[in-house]
Amino acid sequence: MTHIEQYRNGDRETDIIRIMIVEDHPLFGQGLRRVLEGEDDLRVIAEVEDGAYAVEKALEVQPDVILMDINLPSKNGLQATREIKNNALGSAIGVIILTAYHDDEQLFHALRAGAAAYYPKDVLPSELIPAVRAVAQNNYVIGEDVMNRPQVARWMIRQFEDLAIFGESPDEMFVPLSPREMEILQYITRGASNKEIAHDLGISRQTVKNHMSSILRKLAVNDRTQAAVLALRRGWVRLEDTAAMH
Repeated sequence: MTHIEQYRNGDRETDIIRIMIVEDHPLFGQGLRRVLEGEDDLRVIAEVEDGAYAVEKALEVQPDVILMDINLPSKNGLQATREIKNNALGSAIGVIILTAYHDDEQLFHALRAGAAAYYPKDVLPSELIPAVRAVAQNNYVIGEDVMNRPQVARWMIRQFEDLAIFGESPDEMFVPLSPREMEILQYITRGASNKEIAHDLGISRQTVKNHMSSILRKLAVNDRTQAAVLALRRGWVRLEDTAAMH
């Protein structure tokens, strides 16, 4: 395990790290670009504002690292990350999740989706730049530590064990929502009934109920309203997207 501050210019200063920014707020995106391109070894090759297009663009240009916002139009950053990492063309791309909502559970969701690092949006450039370099070398960054894949796996197991010691159920905690559950969560957030969700998605009401039970359990909430509030706060669902749904 290596300390993050050791990642300055890498072993070979001539290596260029190709970066794609996925961010729908122009001001924040421009700030990221300025910070990154102030470094000789970092180059921004694409900027995307939409989650679904981010998947398409990532597979097309295959950057070394993606800086991915969570709260995005059409598809959130966790969904986009999962799709990119599950595709053979995107499996080697390192994804750094940037979010306005920062907690340990969100970190687990990011790692489970395939991200290599996770930071709040107020991260300092002095912390983000070394992380980009570390992730470009196929490493993971958690806190101030740089880890390889086996080290991250062991770290996550320890977190689960700690939860079990304190009486939590690690099997029920930090379980990522499936793509279908995330889709249903969007409908829940706009106030759709089980009947409406079943009709729109072409599935039975019982299937919707089963998904609902799973969503509530995974999010550790008691009802649909709490699930909707949590999804909006974490940026998994956008009010603009729910309003656009028919």
